[in-house]
Amino acid sequence: MPRAGTRPTSRDVARAAGVSQAAVSLVLGDKWRGRVSETTAERVREAARTLGYRPNLAARNLRLGRTRTVLLVVPALTTEFFAGVYTGAARVAARHGFGVVLYPSPEGIGPARDPFASAQAALDGVIASSMAAEALTAIRGEALPLVMLDSDPEGSMGTATVNLDITDGVHQLTDHLLELGHRHFLHLAADVASWTFEVRARELAARLREVPGASLRTARAPISIKGAEAAAEAALRGAAATPDRPTAVVCDDDHLAAGTYKAARRLGLRVPEDLSVTGLDDLALASAIDPELTTVRLDAELFGERGMEALLAVLEGRAPAAGDIPVELVVRGSTASAPR
Repeated sequence: MPRAGTRPTSRDVARAAGVSQAAVSLVLGDKWRGRVSETTAERVREAARTLGYRPNLAARNLRLGRTRTVLLVVPALTTEFFAGVYTGAARVAARHGFGVVLYPSPEGIGPARDPFASAQAALDGVIASSMAAEALTAIRGEALPLVMLDSDPEGSMGTATVNLDITDGVHQLTDHLLELGHRHFLHLAADVASWTFEVRARELAARLREVPGASLRTARAPISIKGAEAAAEAALRGAAATPDRPTAVVCDDDHLAAGTYKAARRLGLRVPEDLSVTGLDDLALASAIDPELTTVRLDAELFGERGMEALLAVLEGRAPAAGDIPVELVVRGSTASAPR
């Protein structure tokens, strides 16, 4: 046992567990599998808990040349989605003794300034969510590991890329509306130059090209309820007297859908009797508006977890897990059969 008033050491843990200091290091560093038994590992963990032992992370990091700090760069903090990404990333990081610094780029998806005098001196790696790759050159430098979230895997400058299965989400949404008899669509597209929104537009158009008699109009809007209201109202008013008047509005984001609701009311259209509306996010907003919104659920926390796990794999010289994160269509009251 350590002397009263002194901090317990790994030697104290080794003595209490009846093992070597090397075994303590392996177990508490989570590198024991295949090298010590499960029974021994649990004995070491129990001794550490009983003694109140905490590794000296500062000394270990100095030996390893690591800060155990990761930077998470997001375009903005204006939606709960990126808060969820942070929560998931921080949860995984904490389990591995890492901290996560959240940095909303002041220029959105544009070039992000280095938040430190020298990022390479202060960080072990960067996770960038929904950012253009070229926006990160000031932060990343040439040697800092980078994991891109929501980014084109073919053109990414990241060491690894983690994506949600947006393609499948758009297919689920479009097929749902087609099954309800809709053939004339308005795509309220986010006015943001981002790969994820390019995928939404491309997959929606491709799916509708396969359907005889289907039509697609596109209107762009900033990601805000007010901006979406103005854009949706102009598009719907302009198409009101045409034979292919839209009966369904596919929105790139739940905020755009909320703006579309307001536009519909101004035009005397009922949701969903006259106009079906869908989103893509499943934010808290989706179940707060009336009728509740049919949308695609994107698991932001899982997204952040997978991003942090990918960065840890890169730092340890392992291949990150492959495959996009599944998404789920959530059908609520904002969609109904196409009006006759």
